[in-house]
Amino acid sequence: MELRITALLEQHGEEKEWTFGPLVGKSVAMQHVFALITKVAHSSATVLIGGESGTGKELVARAIHSLSPRAGHPFVPVNCAAIPEELLESELFGHVRGAFTGAIHARQGRFQLAHGGTLFLDEVGEMSAKLQAKLLRVLQEREFEPIGSERAVQVDVRVIAATNRDLRQAIKEGRFREDLFYRLNVLPIELPPLRERPGDVALLTAYFLQLHSRKKDKGVERVEKEVLTRLERYSWPGNVRELENLMERVVILNESGVVRVCDLPDYICQPFAAQKEEMPFPAIHLPPEGVDLDSLLQEIENRLILEALARTRGNKTLAAELLCLNRTTLVERLRKRGLEPARPTFSSFSSASVRRMTADDCSLTA
Repeated sequence: MELRITALLEQHGEEKEWTFGPLVGKSVAMQHVFALITKVAHSSATVLIGGESGTGKELVARAIHSLSPRAGHPFVPVNCAAIPEELLESELFGHVRGAFTGAIHARQGRFQLAHGGTLFLDEVGEMSAKLQAKLLRVLQEREFEPIGSERAVQVDVRVIAATNRDLRQAIKEGRFREDLFYRLNVLPIELPPLRERPGDVALLTAYFLQLHSRKKDKGVERVEKEVLTRLERYSWPGNVRELENLMERVVILNESGVVRVCDLPDYICQPFAAQKEEMPFPAIHLPPEGVDLDSLLQEIENRLILEALARTRGNKTLAAELLCLNRTTLVERLRKRGLEPARPTFSSFSSASVRRMTADDCSLTA
């Protein structure tokens, strides 16, 4: 049975009933998020947005900014996990000429660029202890010193931070400052994962199919009902970002104008029951001669880690969530056991490349 994409969207009422700025959703969980955004937008207090990777944390930050009195001023995003630590301090706070090797010219940091507006700190939980201390001072005093300068710079900036980590657990483990957490967590917003948003998968599927069909001038107008059934059964570890990327791929490859089950990847198409019954490793029995338990457990753990990385296409944050580990714990185990692929050297990053990573047109949530 085939369904028209426009009819699927019309089933949810007028567009204004299921969109909120750049956000889409009609589930009770998302309507609660929309109500919170409206309430916190007119305050200048810091906001801490939590939620799994791909749930749309930057979109929430942009919605808050667009509804706030600061909407006419800059919205400046920074992905704290994407920029090497030795460059992040300069990126945030700027530097004076000669502050360090290669600092040929003075440069304003993101705090100064966001003056009067909003600074969005994505993945704030990845900040080093040194930068956490400097961020705390800015939040408290509304001033900071650029690298190499002894003169304080005053700024009027609203900070919105986001993380997919459990910061309370990070505090217990000594990896995040408790005083900084309470400074950031004045107005908390927790985004629900897509699997906990009943009905939104079908709505988002139709929305993204229509969106990318228009963008790419493709005539994708219908979708098989079984496609929606398969998509609703899938757990979506990458959340809305994963769903949008899949729908974009489906639109690009589609030639018939109808999205069919055969257009979906194998990991979604396989029977739901088979997914539930699948074992991560075969049954284990104790042999008569005994076993080296420590070695066996480590081998099993390594296999599960590699399987999690394969399932999430190498995304360590999502793999850590599948294994119920902190991302830093997973990274450390990969390093100690020689499972970590070679990392690029940070010396290859230029200041221009860092600016591109934090530019407005560089998506951090999609």
